[in-house]
Amino acid sequence: MRISIVGAGAMGSMFGGLLAECDNDITLIDVNDAHVSAIHADGLRLTTDSGDRHIKALKICRPEEATDIPELLVVFTKTLHTHAALSGVKHLIGPDVHLVSLQNGLGNVEAISEFVDTERVLIGVTTWPADLVGPGHVHSHGKGVVRLMAADGIARPIVTLVSETLSRAGLECTSDATVWAAIWEKVAFNAALNSICAVSGCTVDQLGLVSDGRRLADEVVSEVLSVAQRLGINVNPDMCKTNVAGAIAQHKGHKPSMLQDIVAGRRTEIEAINGAVVAAARRLEMKLPTTETLLSLVRLAEARAFA
Repeated sequence: MRISIVGAGAMGSMFGGLLAECDNDITLIDVNDAHVSAIHADGLRLTTDSGDRHIKALKICRPEEATDIPELLVVFTKTLHTHAALSGVKHLIGPDVHLVSLQNGLGNVEAISEFVDTERVLIGVTTWPADLVGPGHVHSHGKGVVRLMAADGIARPIVTLVSETLSRAGLECTSDATVWAAIWEKVAFNAALNSICAVSGCTVDQLGLVSDGRRLADEVVSEVLSVAQRLGINVNPDMCKTNVAGAIAQHKGHKPSMLQDIVAGRRTEIEAINGAVVAAARRLEMKLPTTETLLSLVRLAEARAFA
C-alpha cells in the first residue's frame, strides 16, 4: 500500500519501518528536523527483538514538503496535536484517502472527522511498545497487537485490507467490531502505566520492584473501566489487569511516552487519558480518587516544566 504516517515519533517510525520492510510505499511526515535529517542521511535505525538494522526504503519529510497522495494516512500524533497535524497535511487528504487513528486517549475520531467523513475513518488500538532513542533511532522490545474497525461500525473491505497489510509486517492486526471496548481498555492501561511512570520516573518494568506499583496500576484500571461500564461498554477489567501485569514483566526498560514528555519538558497526553476519564466520571457523578490524584500530579509536573 501507499501509506503516509503523520507523527513519525517512536510509534509512527516503528510502524513505518516495519511496513517499509514488507515493500509498502511509506512516507513518514514529522516536524522534528533532527529526526527528519537523520533518516534522510542514514535511513531509520530500528532495533527490535529481530535485530538492529537501518531501513532506507522509506521517505521522510516535513508536512509542507509532502506531495504524494496516499491510499492510507495513519495518524500517530498526540491527541492534543491531531487538529494541527491534519491541518498541515490537508493537501494530502484526497477523496479516496482513508485515515487511521491508532492514537492514545479519547476524542480522536471527533478530531479526524473534521477533515473527512466518518465512513473514511478507521479507529484502533495497539499495545506495541516503542522508544525514540535519538534522531533516526527507534527501539521496540516485546510483543504487541493491533485491533482495528471502521469508526462507524460498518464492516468495510478497507478494514480487512489494512489489517492484512499490518499483519504481513509482523504487527499482528485483527479486524474487531468491539474496538471501543479495546479503546477504553487501552485508556485504562495508559492511565495506569503512563501516569504512574510519569510521576515516579520508573520504567514500566520498575513498577514491579514493589507491590505498591502493581496495586496502584490495578486501582486505576478498575476506576477507569468502571466509567466505561456505566456508559454501557462491555470491557474486561481482569484481562486489562493481566495485560498491565504482562507489560510490567516484559517491557524491560520501556519509558512510556508520558514519562519521556515530562523528562523533555513537553506537554503530555494526560488530558486525553486521565483527564478525559475524570471528566466523564464527573458527568456521571462518579469519583475516581486514584486516577484523579495521578492527573493532578502530572498536571503539576507539566506546570513546573512551563513555569
